[in-house]
Amino acid sequence: MARQGLVTTVSSSAGTAAVVGWVGSARDRSVGAHRLLDALGRQGAAPPLPAGDYAAVLVCRDRVLLTRDEQARIPLFFRTSGDLVNAVSTSARSLGSATELEPRYFCRYLTGNLAQPHTDLTPFAGVHRVLGGEVVELSLTGRLRRRTPGPVRRTTGPPAPTADGPGLGEAAQELRLALENAVGRRMGTATVCHVSGGTDSTSVALLAARLLAEGGGGPGELTLLAGRFSHGELAAEQPYLDIAMETIRRHAPAARQVIVDADDVADFDDFQHHAGDADEPHAHAFRAPFWSRLHAAAAELGCDTLLTGCGADPVADANPFHLHRLARTGRLRQMTRQARAWAAGTERGLRDVVHAYVVQPALPVTAERVTALVRGGTVLGGLGTFNRPPWLRAGFARAHGYREAGLAESRFAFGRRPEQSLYEAANYLAAPDPLSWHRAPRDGFFLSHPFLDPDVINTMSRLPAAVSFRPGRPKAVLREAMADLLPAPIRGRAVKVPFNDLYTRGLRTHGDELIALCRSARHPLVMEMFDVETLCRAVREAQLGIGDSYSWDRVNSSLALVAWLERLTAGS
Repeated sequence: MARQGLVTTVSSSAGTAAVVGWVGSARDRSVGAHRLLDALGRQGAAPPLPAGDYAAVLVCRDRVLLTRDEQARIPLFFRTSGDLVNAVSTSARSLGSATELEPRYFCRYLTGNLAQPHTDLTPFAGVHRVLGGEVVELSLTGRLRRRTPGPVRRTTGPPAPTADGPGLGEAAQELRLALENAVGRRMGTATVCHVSGGTDSTSVALLAARLLAEGGGGPGELTLLAGRFSHGELAAEQPYLDIAMETIRRHAPAARQVIVDADDVADFDDFQHHAGDADEPHAHAFRAPFWSRLHAAAAELGCDTLLTGCGADPVADANPFHLHRLARTGRLRQMTRQARAWAAGTERGLRDVVHAYVVQPALPVTAERVTALVRGGTVLGGLGTFNRPPWLRAGFARAHGYREAGLAESRFAFGRRPEQSLYEAANYLAAPDPLSWHRAPRDGFFLSHPFLDPDVINTMSRLPAAVSFRPGRPKAVLREAMADLLPAPIRGRAVKVPFNDLYTRGLRTHGDELIALCRSARHPLVMEMFDVETLCRAVREAQLGIGDSYSWDRVNSSLALVAWLERLTAGS
């Protein structure tokens, strides 16, 4: 990886540090690595970890330290034998044995999309994950001394009282400054911005263009990268994409524009390759064909960082779990009044809003079980995020802690204060992306997400609902913050065309292949874990449009696990 510039190695009197990614600023990787070494290299020092997207191994005079940034963008693993650590890597697969797997991990993985990055478990027995913000200390001979967890995150605080809190204009100024700083920290010497024509990606690209034009981002190149669909539902995004590109290039005329034709892409294309080659199972492997095509184009351009608008939906919009806080603190009339406004503003029923943001966070597993009973009748009927999918064998689930994993996942996703845990969940939903990381050594760049910067999250989390929520105008603060840059058609749009067309087309095209994959699977864990015929019925139901996004996610993650295990067997 060092040849592609993904690893920075520095030495000082404190020791030597190998840093994957960047500390402080993507441009000054050497300076940031020295800063991390100086901060942690002193005996007895326990300072807060610097911001950045990194994983690091520090060899000091009397100890070895393994650590990652709090956002946990870049993975880091170590293998133990007794109390000795005998290997460290950014790849769990390179450390593990295909014949010594950890069944508890697979129960944890199957509980939801957030499971992988915030648990010590990995698919391989004896291989452990360094958690976000954690510092693992070893002796110079590799003996494990201690694991110091990261500090309790302070990026979410109580909302400011409405009467004294900022108005929309002041809140917009704060968000604009935080987002500008987040983009500036992530810009490299050859930056690529993914542009989709939506508010989020266009805002990031516009800020990057302005920084380069004003010299705030330093010298460098900017490329605008987009996927183009001329057929199907996604073709409706093309006019917005054209407007976005034109506006961004007005601020940075030298920016290159690269449009990748994606008409022939569908979800689940070459699924066994994309799902099987990832370092560990990845629930969103079905969407890899589209992103892989964009990544290949960015790699040919020689970029060193790719900025996305990922994370803006939960972070930059009003926090609906504010309703749960009102109910939890006994303000039921106020909660009902605001729930009605939320329902009207999002074109949903009052009952749906209260169930999603008040009842389910309070009793997540119970609420899902009741829903499954009410909406039963099919394999996918009523299947939510935490329920045991009917194709997961009950005996396997009992033996390897599926119920405990589901409870732990529900606590993480909602927490004691769901209005705060929303931001934690948003961070871990976006990163790390095992598929992107698997490509990183070959592509030579990392994905980076300015909307998931701690300062951006802190800015939005402290806003009262009265400021951030505008019925019918999602992401009101972001739109106000970018009002001078966003073109009117993009600033005024309320919805984007989803990728449902790619998913439906992919399932219809590859459904038989996916069913054949399940029925032909030879890895012993597949048969031990799954009732294969029930899983195949779920694929058929998803092809017919039965179910919802939650139940389809459960099918997608199970299929990815089957493909991963099969490729693991072939690779061994």
